[in-house]
Formats: sequence, C-alpha cells, structure tokens
Amino acid sequence: MFAGPLAVAGVGAITPPPPPGELVGVEYLKLLDMLADAGPLIVGGISFGAHLAVEWAVRNPHRCAGLLLALPAWHGEPGRAPASLAAMASADLVAAQGLEEALRRSTAGVAPWLAAELARAWRRHGHGLAASLRAAAARPAPPLSALRTLDVPAGIAACTDDPVHPLACARAWARALPRAALVETTLAALGEDRESLGRAAVLAWQRASRS
Repeated sequence: MFAGPLAVAGVGAITPPPPPGELVGVEYLKLLDMLADAGPLIVGGISFGAHLAVEWAVRNPHRCAGLLLALPAWHGEPGRAPASLAAMASADLVAAQGLEEALRRSTAGVAPWLAAELARAWRRHGHGLAASLRAAAARPAPPLSALRTLDVPAGIAACTDDPVHPLACARAWARALPRAALVETTLAALGEDRESLGRAAVLAWQRASRS
C-alpha cells in the first residue's frame, strides 16, 4: 500500500515482516531504532502500525523526519475501541479453532478483497498470530498530549466508511499533531485499488511538509 506511492514521491520503502508473538510491538520498535542508526526515518503504518510509528517518534523526536499514519484506531488506552475488540475476538477464534478455520469464519460473507487481505496478513504472522493480536489489542497508543509534542510533518489517511477505525479518531490525531494533514478516502476505493490508502497518506504528508 505504501511502496508504490512512496516511490512516486522519490522515497524508498522498507517493509519488514511482523515479529512473531506477544513481542510484536517491542520488536518493531527495536527494529526502528536499528534502522534509524543510518539516519532519520519517515515512519508509518496501518492501524497498529500507525500507533507504533507515533510511539517511536515520541521517544525519538530527533530521529523522526515524518509520519505516514493510516487508519489510527484509538489514542491512549484502547478501552472498548472497535479495533481492539475485533483483535481480541480474532485472537480468541484463532486460539480456539486454528488459523485456517478462523480465516474461514472471519471471511465468510465479507468482500473478496478484504478476505484476501486478512488471509495474507494472518498467514504472514505464522504461529504467533493470536499472541500478536492480543498484544496489539491491549497496547496503549500515545495520548493526544504526546502527539502535540511531535513537530514533524504527519500525513494521516482515514476511510469515511470504516467502523473499525473511526474517522473521528483520525481527525483527533490530525488536530493534535502540530504539522498534520488528513486525507479521507473509503474502504470501497481500497477494495478497488490497494495503493489508494497509501496514496492518501503520502499526499497528506506532502501537504503537511509544506505547512
């Protein structure tokens, strides 16, 4: 979703596979620390990946050159955020039924593109999927007060028709970040073109960079 739009903008993308199991968040942050040894990074991700990008940037403001944040799901404690509840339910299903049966049940009746994306993402995690989902569901995102400290260009992308990643959350992030722009798109567009979400985030980042 990001590699093509970033290439058009002249930026290379590094997209490592997710670390397995309950340490998915911790290990991703360590990886960003290692990559930043070569110089400042534009960091980003989708949903939980966006949360981790901001968490790393708050800890490393002088090593972060910008943010690409797609579909943020909450700020602060997850509470009963829809994405957190969905991840916990998915973790329970995977643990009880196994990966393939969980996929069969979770993709029944959903749009083909979403079924394919779930299958790709879940199988990529391997045996640590349930633990990874629980870790993501329970991990606090940076509070809005922390976002206000980040003086870097931040591009935010949100889907107006996504009940799991509320548009209101993306708008709250955009208001809190000092140099942010928000571009709205739709899940329907994402179904037609996987890069549409990445293009929205990159466009928002470019707008924020000019502010």
